[in-house]
Amino acid sequence: MTITKSVTFIAKEGNESKMKELLSAMVVPSKAEEGCLFYEIFQYENDRRRFMAVETWENEAALDGHKASSHYALYKSSYEPFCEDKYTDELEVLK
Repeated sequence: MTITKSVTFIAKEGNESKMKELLSAMVVPSKAEEGCLFYEIFQYENDRRRFMAVETWENEAALDGHKASSHYALYKSSYEPFCEDKYTDELEVLK
C-alpha cells in the first residue's frame, strides 16, 4: 500500500532562502531512493515563508529507508533553526 504525505514548513521571518536551500537539497537524493514514487517541494506563491513537501512511497519499508538515509539525517539536524512551524498530513488518493 502506498504512503502519501504532505509536510508543511513555515520558515522563520528572513529565513526563506535557507529553508528553500535545505528542502531543495532533499529532492534529487530522495527521488533516487528505492520505493520513491513522487517527491517534490513547493513554495507557496502567496506566502513565500510557506513550503510543502509532497511525497509518495511504495510502502512503509521504503519510507523507513528514506528516514534512515544520510540526506534525511542532515535535513533533520539542520532545519529547526530556520523553521517556525512544521506539520505533516497523511493523504489518501481518491479512486
